Amino acid sequence: MFVAPDPGRLRLRTSARAVIGVTLAVTVTVLAGLPLSASITGGLAALLALFTVADPTVRRQAVTTALLPAVGFPVLALATCLHALPLARDAAFLAVVFAGVYARRWGARGQALGIFAFMQFFATQFLHAVPTQLPVLYTAVLMALASTSLVRFGLWCIERRTPPPAAPAPPAARGLARPTTRQAFQNTVACALALGVGQLVSDQRWYWAVGTAWWIFVNTASRGETLVRGFRRVVGTLAGIGVGLLVAVPLHGAPVPTVVLVALCVFGIFYTAAPSYSWMMFFVTVMAGLLYGLLGVLHPGLLVLRLEQTLVGAAGAAIAVAVVLPVTTHAATDGWIQRALLAVRHCTAQSARRLAGDEAADPAPHVAELETLLARVRLSVAPLLHPLSPLRERRERARQVVLHLDDCAAQARGLAAVAADPDASHDARLTAACQRVEAALHTLVGPGGAPAPLTDLAATAPGHHPGAERALAHLHDLETALASLAHPLSGSRPSSLAGA
Repeated sequence: MFVAPDPGRLRLRTSARAVIGVTLAVTVTVLAGLPLSASITGGLAALLALFTVADPTVRRQAVTTALLPAVGFPVLALATCLHALPLARDAAFLAVVFAGVYARRWGARGQALGIFAFMQFFATQFLHAVPTQLPVLYTAVLMALASTSLVRFGLWCIERRTPPPAAPAPPAARGLARPTTRQAFQNTVACALALGVGQLVSDQRWYWAVGTAWWIFVNTASRGETLVRGFRRVVGTLAGIGVGLLVAVPLHGAPVPTVVLVALCVFGIFYTAAPSYSWMMFFVTVMAGLLYGLLGVLHPGLLVLRLEQTLVGAAGAAIAVAVVLPVTTHAATDGWIQRALLAVRHCTAQSARRLAGDEAADPAPHVAELETLLARVRLSVAPLLHPLSPLRERRERARQVVLHLDDCAAQARGLAAVAADPDASHDARLTAACQRVEAALHTLVGPGGAPAPLTDLAATAPGHHPGAERALAHLHDLETALASLAHPLSGSRPSSLAGA
């Protein structure tokens, strides 16, 4: 896990910055004389601000961070006021769940605000906060957000040097077919099931089950993705509980070692979030145990109860995703594959025009789009590639699809790099190669959404140039990869990748 690829050491830098930001936030609240519950609330707000705010530009990130109190403070007030009214509290919690998921239709900002609102309600249950505590909780959140903003936008603004790629927008749809609307209903049903059963298991810690059901639906799009994410959450929680029994319980909340270990957990959460959900949940679980130790309520039975509530939440998510507006892994995966191939098509067309002398043509944005789409394809096919998947034939087809798509992306990147050479000019042989690639892509994705045809380049083709050999090699390898991709894709429609 800790040797997973980290281009530009972005995960390492982001994780280190998170530790600094959260540490500064908690330190400021402690020095201000705020109580422990307020410091924990501030630390959680800081972690969420750094973890969930993922807008594509620094300016938009700053605006989203500034908006967090606008959604968080009303939810905090609502949760504390309803603390003694279980039925009203539960109904309000489910309303926050629905609204928080529905907000994802507005992209990265909607997702960040929705998560922050949900977690403010969750934190109120965690801390058993009451209305008289609102002033110090508000103060802690504002101090924490100011501290993290100072680190993120002032002292260490990683994004100014390496702006994060924009997440691919979901396909256009309306009504219940819209992914965010569908997930809002699914997640609300899952959290309702988790809430009901969780209260039967424990009337004090039921919110763990609701939190599990909520987070399982973050960044998932199909039934298979949700089930695999639930499994990974249970595995990570189980491992974290094991370490908590060995480390957190014996510490008895000793301040210095607990703070050091919490900082290590924060680093682990950020460093492992992208490559491994199980590892991220491991660190979250260990950190939760350490925080309970600080609050003086940690004991082995509490950690066992956390596992039970995690199982309840995962079961609620599994039931909801199976019966409420289900989307199969095949349906979700096929859509992302088509969009990735369309990005390859646009990249090839722009590269060909650039080589033909069109200085306005730029394949770079399509290369960046292709990278984000490929990441989404990998996430979508993860259920089929899981070692426990019994569908061996479908697993092999999915593996081949990912392998050949990666090859297509590599050749598209190489072709774009050749086209970016200012000394490159077009070679007549490239026209025929581009036509063959266009024909292969047309077979896989059809005519819809196609760029301008590549066949109009022959008239402008001068002679050979040194970069032509490299471009031809990339086009030839791209054509080969597309031909290889045709077999597993044709075998997966309409049923070979379905059923998950």
